[in-house]
Amino acid sequence: MSRKEHETAASRGKALIHIARGAIAQALGEAYPSVPQDEWLSEWGATFVTLTQAGELRGCIGSLQAHRPLAEDVHQNALAAAFRDPRFAPLCRHELGMTECEVSLLSAAERMKFSGEHDALSQLRPGVDGVIFEYGPYRSTFLPQVWEQLPHPRHFMAHLKRKAGLHDGFWAEEVQLSRYTVNKWREADFPKANH
Repeated sequence: MSRKEHETAASRGKALIHIARGAIAQALGEAYPSVPQDEWLSEWGATFVTLTQAGELRGCIGSLQAHRPLAEDVHQNALAAAFRDPRFAPLCRHELGMTECEVSLLSAAERMKFSGEHDALSQLRPGVDGVIFEYGPYRSTFLPQVWEQLPHPRHFMAHLKRKAGLHDGFWAEEVQLSRYTVNKWREADFPKANH
C-alpha cells in the first residue's frame, strides 16, 4: 500500500469510527458533530461494529453482505452493537466514556472448496480470514480479530460451531464455509477522535 493509499484508508477509518461513536452518543442524548457526507460513504458496504471496555467485548453486530450505503450500515450496526446485542445489557450513558469503538469493513465473502473438515482447516489463514459457517439453519461468523484469542484453526472452528448452536465435534458433508478479509480501525488508532 502506497503512502497515499494508507492516508486515504486512515482518513476513511477515522470517518467510520466517528459515525459509529456519533450514532451511539446521540442515541444516549449526547451532542456529537456529524461527519461530512463524502461520496464514498454512499457506496454500499458491509461492516461490523465492535465495542470493548478495558479490552473486553461489550457488543458486536454487523453485516456479512453489503445491502445499504456504508454510512448507514455503520450507523445502524453501531446502534445494534450498543443496544441490541443479546449477549449484553443495553449500553448506558455513563459507560460511553469507557467504551471503545472498532469498525471492520468486510471484503466480499468467497465460498471455500474442501473435501472435509481437515482439508478446510488446512486452508484457513490465521489472523487473515474471517469465516462464515453454515449448516442448514445454523449460521455463525468470526471476524479475523478472533484469531487473537483462538490462534489454532481447530479451536477457532470448534468455537465457530458452538456459536452456531452446534457441538464442537460436529461435521457434515453439507457444511458450507466462506471466508472474507477486513480492513479495521479502532478509536485508539485516532487519539483525537475520542471525545
